Amino acid sequence: MAQINCFEDLSIWKDSRCLVGEIYSIFSSINDFCFRDQIQRATVSIMNNIAEGLERGSDLDFCRFLYIAKSSCGEVRSMLYLALDLHYLDEEKKLNLQNDCKKISSSIQNLISYLKQNTKTPKVKN
Repeated sequence: MAQINCFEDLSIWKDSRCLVGEIYSIFSSINDFCFRDQIQRATVSIMNNIAEGLERGSDLDFCRFLYIAKSSCGEVRSMLYLALDLHYLDEEKKLNLQNDCKKISSSIQNLISYLKQNTKTPKVKN
């Protein structure tokens, strides 16, 4: 893996940033402020935890923040079911967004696995 100097170099951060833009765009006109705030905050949490984790400067801390980002991906996927149930979006859009979340989550897991295999610090437990 190439040396990463800043979080902006990470494709998972770039992908999560795009997801944030999509979520904000889709739900900006929803008057259910609690729902809108929750899904937006969960999505922002993905990209911000990736950034914050890398900035911590240790693989162990980075892994910890990556797990939080991965958990936020799950929260967004769950909220998308609710969005469908509440008729805030259609099935096709829900599936597309959930697939984006799954891809990001999988990429995060791959990075976690890489870091755990290549670090000299104690291993992070799943």
